[in-house]
Amino acid sequence: MRKLIPALALLIAPFFAAAKPNFVVFLIDDMGWRDMGFSGSDFIDTPITDELASQGVIFSQGYASAPNCAPTRACLMSGQYTPRHGVFTVVDARHEPGLPHHKVVAAHSNAALATESYTIAEALKDGGYATAMYGMWNLGRGSSGPETPTGQGFDFFKQPRDLGFEKDAYINDRGEYLTDAFTSEGIRFIEKNKTKPFFLYLAYHAVHHPFEPKPGLIEKYRKKAARNKTSVNPEYAATVEAVDQNIGRLQAALESLGLDDNTVVFYTSDNGGDRRNAAPLNGGKGSLFEGGIRVPAAVWGAGIRDSYTSSTPFLSMDIYPTLLELAGLPQPKDHILDGQSFAALLTGGDEPQRGALFWHFPSYIGNGAPSSAIHEGKYKLIEYFEDQSIALFDLEQDVGERKNIAKQKPKIASELHAELLAWHEATGAPRPTLKNPAYDPNARPIRGRENRGKSGGNRNRNNRQ
Repeated sequence: MRKLIPALALLIAPFFAAAKPNFVVFLIDDMGWRDMGFSGSDFIDTPITDELASQGVIFSQGYASAPNCAPTRACLMSGQYTPRHGVFTVVDARHEPGLPHHKVVAAHSNAALATESYTIAEALKDGGYATAMYGMWNLGRGSSGPETPTGQGFDFFKQPRDLGFEKDAYINDRGEYLTDAFTSEGIRFIEKNKTKPFFLYLAYHAVHHPFEPKPGLIEKYRKKAARNKTSVNPEYAATVEAVDQNIGRLQAALESLGLDDNTVVFYTSDNGGDRRNAAPLNGGKGSLFEGGIRVPAAVWGAGIRDSYTSSTPFLSMDIYPTLLELAGLPQPKDHILDGQSFAALLTGGDEPQRGALFWHFPSYIGNGAPSSAIHEGKYKLIEYFEDQSIALFDLEQDVGERKNIAKQKPKIASELHAELLAWHEATGAPRPTLKNPAYDPNARPIRGRENRGKSGGNRNRNNRQ
């Protein structure tokens, strides 16, 4: 964490505060690519977010920077790929390296984002912004300290227990719903900071399992599911609609305060959702198939172009440089940003040129195994570290990644694999190929609320070479 405010920020903050846009970032937990109306759901009702997204930019290729929770959050905060910050998974007993069901020894994962990392919150705070974060941090434990949000650039932070919620509970003793409570905190922050630029990061626990929908919504979806014979969990659908309602609450607050014409809102998810409902995609949370990393993504608000759909891949880590450019703030000098700014596209410019994109997940989660991927143009290659096999897919022809064409297109596969290996070397990405001496082929993953019935895809050897 940087302790000194850049001189440039000190100079420009007092003069341009009125012109700087406010920012709100919604990060939803475990929401699949097609779980919003604007991204393709015809079962879950999300009319408020759909309308707002339709007034801005929708990314048809929105991506999480990792296939599970903590690393994506670290990528969003740092603007970097996972090897640079070393947060590869959620660190707990279910994901320790060397467990009996692991074929190889997984790479070490940092349990927290390093305090030396210059977060987007710090960059905006140094540029004159009031900053607040309510919800799931997952990059360091506790309510205060150097590894918590208030030690990483946020002026204000509250997590569930600060609001009277027990672990995994969506309703507290006062009858408050968790998503509502976070939104209420966000609205209070905006009201208190309406005269200066602000950055509000709302990282809802919804729509993570276990589902506890708001009273009044669950019966609606149970009846709807019975009529439609859908595989979508009614409790999950009701939890999603509750998110939509809260986006409406925050938007109404912005409008009542006269701030909607100077506020930009980003909406996305930390990883893909349930693989059983990912169609037409393959895989789900914990997988580097599209189902594990493709997510709904949209931006709307002040100065954002109207009714536009972009086909350029947009990743979680792109939010950092985009916010800086929209705010008129310089890129950090001593902090590498792997993300790419989309400010020009969002405000009416051309689609940006985008080179190769990378994902690195040298860990285990549920049925997911250590792997790494590169996506360039229409092709995507995945390397599996358990047996060092590869799979190549043409995403234009096969978005479901059902047909491994590595043998049909060996030159493309070889070139992409070489590029992936060069990226590993350049970023210091760990390659977990050491066989696990404790491996037991009959052992099962340790189950917990994070990966129960939610992950999958990486270990499907039918798609390997």
